Amino acid sequence: MDIPAQATQSAFSQLLGCRVVALEEGRAEVALALTPPLRNRGGVLHGGALFSLVDIAMGLACSTSHGFDKQSATLECKINYLRPVSEGEVTCVATVLHAGRRTLVVEAHVSQASKMVAKAQGTFVVL
Repeated sequence: MDIPAQATQSAFSQLLGCRVVALEEGRAEVALALTPPLRNRGGVLHGGALFSLVDIAMGLACSTSHGFDKQSATLECKINYLRPVSEGEVTCVATVLHAGRRTLVVEAHVSQASKMVAKAQGTFVVL
């Protein structure tokens, strides 16, 4: 998809260092490198940063489904953290499972190399 960068990035996603890897109908892939400010007290990627990556990727997947001219907002999201990330980059792939007129259900997988780091599912409302 040929989408202008200002439509795919927010100030918050830039602050985190999120990088859009790929966008296609109903799917978004976003990467995040572990930098020192994103570490928790234990020295690994903070769960809040990981959740933010998921939310950003899911929101972009929604936009590829209903169009970047409309806004959507997270109604709810559930995440399972499966393993810690102590270095490198993680990638989140978000896929729209259901795109209704008012709501969308989205699934996301976060991985590092071939290992799953987290899995999430959320519901978004079209504004």
